[in-house]
Amino acid sequence: MSADIHLFPVKHLSDTYIGVRNQRFDASFPQRMKTIKKAWWSSEYQCWLMPYNAEAWRAFKIVFEGYFWQKSDLPTDLPDSVDPGRIIAPPYTLNQLGKDEATSVVSENLSVEVLPPLPACPAWLRLRVPKELGTGCLQTVKNIHGRRWNAEQKVWEIPYTRLSVRFLEKNISALVNWTFEPSKELPETYEMPKRNTFSTKIEPAPAQYEAAVMALEECLTLKRYSWRTIKAYKNSLRKFIRAHDDIKPSLITRQQINRYIFQLVQDKHITESYQNQICSAIKIFYCEVLHQAQKVEGLVQAKKPQKLPQVLVESEVSRLLRAVDNLKHRAILMMIYSAGLRLGEVTNLRLTDLQYEHNRLFVRDAKGKKDRCTILAHTATLLLRRYMEIYQPIHWLFEGSDGGKYSDRSVQAIFTAAKDRSQINPLATVHTLRHSFATHLLEKGVDLRYIQDLLGHESSKTTEIYTHITKKSWDKIKSPLDDLEI
Repeated sequence: MSADIHLFPVKHLSDTYIGVRNQRFDASFPQRMKTIKKAWWSSEYQCWLMPYNAEAWRAFKIVFEGYFWQKSDLPTDLPDSVDPGRIIAPPYTLNQLGKDEATSVVSENLSVEVLPPLPACPAWLRLRVPKELGTGCLQTVKNIHGRRWNAEQKVWEIPYTRLSVRFLEKNISALVNWTFEPSKELPETYEMPKRNTFSTKIEPAPAQYEAAVMALEECLTLKRYSWRTIKAYKNSLRKFIRAHDDIKPSLITRQQINRYIFQLVQDKHITESYQNQICSAIKIFYCEVLHQAQKVEGLVQAKKPQKLPQVLVESEVSRLLRAVDNLKHRAILMMIYSAGLRLGEVTNLRLTDLQYEHNRLFVRDAKGKKDRCTILAHTATLLLRRYMEIYQPIHWLFEGSDGGKYSDRSVQAIFTAAKDRSQINPLATVHTLRHSFATHLLEKGVDLRYIQDLLGHESSKTTEIYTHITKKSWDKIKSPLDDLEI
């Protein structure tokens, strides 16, 4: 028996790769591909990708020695560097000769067995995944929403839902062996039980004059401040009045306010941002709640340091995205970078915010309660279409296990895991992708005014910080050291 291998061009993140896909299962195939430098399995394209250059092409021919070319016009070599616009000819086919018949029979019998639910667990399917199928198949199974490992029975358990069935059919249908006929009347998803982290959230102890904190909350709510700001200001004020628990808040003097802030700076070394947050909470309380504006008039605000944001180079962004195999997780990170979104903006995206035909994306109720329109990348569109075909979200673009919007903490966990795997800048955060988006646009010659609109900055001065990072025109600047005769 023979195993067919197809080669075809794959355009990924502006680079061209050679896609390699085996049509018949061969247990040794993943291990062979791993020996090729920089070859990697792409769950997005469901194939192996290897660099489109001479080194990878020669390694491929050595690793698959024993195959013959069915078509004589297959190129004998590839250039060391390839024009990204160059298109490889239509798929070529390789046929392996001399394959041991017994190995073929074993390989063809290998499959992912889908076992029916047990009476005690009617909401869970069981998957038996042979080790011989390799890590590629195992990683695909791990991408199934809600999957869990049953160590006692040595099987993977997945929710018995339409989402799980659709995922198996879309990704590994050729390897799936259904041992029963799945029901036609399945729920789309189940609400996954929340994990017990064995941690008890400690509520802040109320102050003696807790009514003052509640009054501030009422004031901020009426002024329509965000819940994050309200929470931060309440905590700041509560700590302030607890430091003067024996004094009624309206009787606290300006000298005591200054002394409190001074001690925090001197003893606890609080940051400039936290100092300004405390001052803002105290100011609003005395101005809007107690109407004692004269007490906080001219309250000193800390001078903020002029720090440059962390920015990834384009190769680091590529490595970060490639390190994510989960389709949903990759779509989230790709949307943040491709549109310059904030953390809360990507989790607030609705299906109605996408306009594929115009390549644009609407960001609703962003920072400062402002709406804006930004770009929707073509590469992101292709990935989103595949994501929505499998996950079929109803309202939010990225839904959590309970059907609500995805949590910010989950996005941060996705980014941290991808950052560790890709070995990029360890100081990077989710917001670094937004900074990188703006910097890369500036380096490509996009006008600063357009970048300001895409980011939703009210002042152009906020956007101008990226001019201090970009390396645009640096090649025209020569260090005076290069002119010294040393």
